[in-house]
Amino acid sequence: MDAGTAGSPSRGRLHVDVRVHGGSAVLTPAGELDYHTAEVLREPLERCIAGGRSRLVLDCSRLEFCDSTGLNVLLGARLKAEADGGGVHLAGLQPVVARVFEITGAEAVFSLHDTLEAALVE
Repeated sequence: MDAGTAGSPSRGRLHVDVRVHGGSAVLTPAGELDYHTAEVLREPLERCIAGGRSRLVLDCSRLEFCDSTGLNVLLGARLKAEADGGGVHLAGLQPVVARVFEITGAEAVFSLHDTLEAALVE
């Protein structure tokens, strides 16, 4: 399932692929997650939760940037997923994205995994 793209046709675009793996919804954001592209990720996250998939795994290996707006999207999804008995698992964070989580302390509230394979272990 293709969640679409937003932003400029070059830098700043975000694309999100969504698939199901066992009991998890696996979302793969590619590009930059910021104020201009946050809805491109928020919408499929919310659709997954509304559709009964509260275990969300994000393969962040292709996520090049994340600002505070993007972080808030992920934090909001975490709260909704946990309220439904699930959670948000982040896998393969690039150093620039991992740094945002480290600086803000958000790494303490997410399940972080080195690889997608590790995050898919239920």
